[in-house]
Amino acid sequence: MSEAGTLTRADLSEALHRQVGLSRADSSRLVEQVLDLLCDALARGDNVKISGFGTFVLRDKGQRVGRNPKTGVEVPIAPRRVLTFRASQMMRERIVSAG
Repeated sequence: MSEAGTLTRADLSEALHRQVGLSRADSSRLVEQVLDLLCDALARGDNVKISGFGTFVLRDKGQRVGRNPKTGVEVPIAPRRVLTFRASQMMRERIVSAG
């Protein structure tokens, strides 16, 4: 993993190269293809479930009234689509036991 504690595309490609034995170029291409498929499905409005990992869920949020905390002025917040992630039970157990 990178020094900042963030798993990057390069980290994923390097792990594929070391653990599976793919060339660095093939590993990089495979990571990009998987991420492209994931992004394309989400852009179409599909939820993405990766068994044993979790589910990426799209939710539509309606318009609501927000408030500027400094001034107290009410401001309308436009409707929007948000992406959430729900970790699988297996992932939650793994995270808890690692801590």
